[in-house]
Amino acid sequence: MTDDEGAETAAAHIVVGVDGSDSSVAALRHAARIAAAVDAPLEAVITWTAPPYVDYSPIAGWSPEADAAAVLDDAVAQAFADAPPRGLLRTVLPGLPAATLIAQSRDAEMLVLGSRGHGGFAGLLLGSVSAACAAHAHCPVLIVRAED
Repeated sequence: MTDDEGAETAAAHIVVGVDGSDSSVAALRHAARIAAAVDAPLEAVITWTAPPYVDYSPIAGWSPEADAAAVLDDAVAQAFADAPPRGLLRTVLPGLPAATLIAQSRDAEMLVLGSRGHGGFAGLLLGSVSAACAAHAHCPVLIVRAED
């Protein structure tokens, strides 16, 4: 794995799932503090999927991967303004969020997630991705509530 500067990063790193929600931005800030405290690399991960049964390639100028990368860049800007953590790795992966983050947790020291994303029912305290990752991740999971 390499960071934005092309340097090799250690396998034991902090992974944070980002979807652009307020709680994922809070999780990104919190994960950065943890990574700095334990001197571990920080990887911000966002996932994307194409709409089912749709061939999106003919739609001129639309890329779900590019949209996901833009959401990730915006979340990093919200979390850190003009000063993201040195060596922050930004990863855009195809796949369903829970399954992809669980797979990413195999080589992680910790997985950090927001308590609620954009989907589902707003009244729930814990989202489906957070719950699935807490139950099935291969490393410790920290779930962060959005800052008020």
